[in-house]
Amino acid sequence: MYRSLTPLCFALLTALPTLGQAAAPLYLTVDGKPIAAPFDGGKVVHPLTKGSYQIQITDDGRLCGPAEAAPLPFGKALPLAECGKAKAYQLRVMLPGDYEFSFDEQRATLKVLRATKKGVVTRTPPEVECARWDGGPVTASVKGVWPDGTRLRDAYSGQEGVVKGGKLTLTPSASSGGLLLLEPVNAAKSAPFDWDQASVYFVLTDRFNNGDPSNDNSFGRQKDGKDEVATWHGGDFKGLTEKLDYIKALGMNAIWITPMVEQIHGFIGGGEQGSFPFYGYHGYWALDFTKIDPNYGDEESLRTLVDEAHKRGLRVLLDVVMNHAGYATLADLQDLGLTSLAQNTGKLPKRWNSWTPSGGLDWHGYNQFINYQSNDWNQWWGKDWVRAGLPGYPQPGFDDVTGSIAGMPDFLTESNQPVDLPEFLKRKADTRATPIPGASVSDYLVAWHTDWVRRFGIDGFRADTVKHLEPAVWAKLKAAGNAALKEWKSANPDKKLDDLPFYMVGEVWDHGVSKDFWYQNGFDSLINFDYQREGALTHAQCMSQAEPTYASYAQRLNTDPNFNVMSYISSHDTKLFFGDYQDVALQKRVANSFLMLPGGVQVYYGDESGRGLAKDGGVFDQALRSDMNWSELGSGDKAGLLRHWQKIGQFRASHPAIASGSHKKLSDAPYSFVREKDGDKVVVVFAGRN
Repeated sequence: MYRSLTPLCFALLTALPTLGQAAAPLYLTVDGKPIAAPFDGGKVVHPLTKGSYQIQITDDGRLCGPAEAAPLPFGKALPLAECGKAKAYQLRVMLPGDYEFSFDEQRATLKVLRATKKGVVTRTPPEVECARWDGGPVTASVKGVWPDGTRLRDAYSGQEGVVKGGKLTLTPSASSGGLLLLEPVNAAKSAPFDWDQASVYFVLTDRFNNGDPSNDNSFGRQKDGKDEVATWHGGDFKGLTEKLDYIKALGMNAIWITPMVEQIHGFIGGGEQGSFPFYGYHGYWALDFTKIDPNYGDEESLRTLVDEAHKRGLRVLLDVVMNHAGYATLADLQDLGLTSLAQNTGKLPKRWNSWTPSGGLDWHGYNQFINYQSNDWNQWWGKDWVRAGLPGYPQPGFDDVTGSIAGMPDFLTESNQPVDLPEFLKRKADTRATPIPGASVSDYLVAWHTDWVRRFGIDGFRADTVKHLEPAVWAKLKAAGNAALKEWKSANPDKKLDDLPFYMVGEVWDHGVSKDFWYQNGFDSLINFDYQREGALTHAQCMSQAEPTYASYAQRLNTDPNFNVMSYISSHDTKLFFGDYQDVALQKRVANSFLMLPGGVQVYYGDESGRGLAKDGGVFDQALRSDMNWSELGSGDKAGLLRHWQKIGQFRASHPAIASGSHKKLSDAPYSFVREKDGDKVVVVFAGRN
């Protein structure tokens, strides 16, 4: 849409005729210092670490910025003022990475976005001091671990040797990266599964594997025909079931699937500029918690998935959302009979989900067809269920519990008031939701989520947005999950894997390796945000650098039976390890260090295969949710990468001591350590980088 220049922009262009037109190049300045590369075609990409920055442009030595100091939000073009007199924009970066700055010459504006990695030159990680392996034999001391005469095997290469004089000499496989994984040839009988040894494969279901293309466009969901940044891609339960053997071969003992309940039917505008349609393909925008979203499959395909996973010794963790529901979209208003909440409908196509922007509108333009001032919003979730900026609803607060995440309707989980079903669910013909006399909002949510456990044998929950609910609600969910799983196991004795209680791991954003009140309120483990940002890269470059972390984690986690964490190197919200450097050798080495961590670990789909970033449309986390790279795994370096992760993962799976045993360093050169638990004992030797 054409827009005339604002007076401020016009004044800037007349005052600064050389800005963007001078022979001298323009440079971005960060904290007053020009970066090395000039603006090229109005854009420049620059890496930034977490922190706050002062951002300006330099025009032949003069600094150009806003008239007054102000924040620079992502995705919004803001005007510059007269050079030499201007202040700085303040940019706050929460995640390290590459950022794209755009200077618009015609409007004299500056904009910043998280850079999409495709087409961007990848960075080189900072050098880390590390011993070098010459490719020859390595002698490891195992004195005090195994007596002379013990026959050991390197689980990576399959070589065997006998301990002599407290030592063993073997040559690591060239593809191992200088690693020996030593275990007795006559190993002790495997211990039964315990959640303390969890190795969890995290799958974004829609992006993993499409087993049934017939369900790809439920509720009239559309492709955008462009980058498909946030449309539904087709992954489903059938496709996931087809890949269970693949997951098992990685040494995983559990899978975590994103929320599977029926999502909002339509889209919202994606990004600050509404540059793409954004659907709930990820599963975190629920509409009906009692129904499976048909894009994922049906109840039969879910039951098959869980049963087939259990046959392979894989537990199933279901991601659950107790904090919020999804947005109201055009498709939902039409499908749920809430057409009185729409306006200007004469300009909409017959199927409202088919609307596309035109006439200068972007994808945010769908909002002009929704009447947010209508008094009929009580026909949606209603004032007794959620906070929302709608007529008659409680307004969101400013703390973790009462605030609204990204403008989504926030459930009143702190209320003990009995509530009836929301009006739209009373009329929804296919819902399984029924009134529960005397039940509060949290009672309904607990009942809806644990019904999946009772009917299908779900082994545990990964809880989303934990700190945004009251601890007591999580404790209530855990107790109900325990009861539901016990009931399912009693009804299905031929299908159950064990008699372990229900398991819960929580996402408390930014939580590290510390034990606090969440462990007394339903959680067996919490996701560890520290490892990805503090240790993963350095340890991948040189495994011996991980020794302080190994010793600390083992001492803190494995001496307390009621304390565990789940560490990761990649996730759907923060970072893709392979994305920053796109280095297959580095991705192999990170398996060595990461899969030897004490405590639980979470492998994000594609960690093992070098899955790359997707186009993100200016919304950085969308780049982390690319389709699984199955086509790259048949041969070449990605196939070798996968084999490497399989060998390391299977070694971890065979030895509970790795995750939950004691840790003791044996030597510095070569770096080696022993892990031991009950009758299980292994030694890991790292000769250095080759």
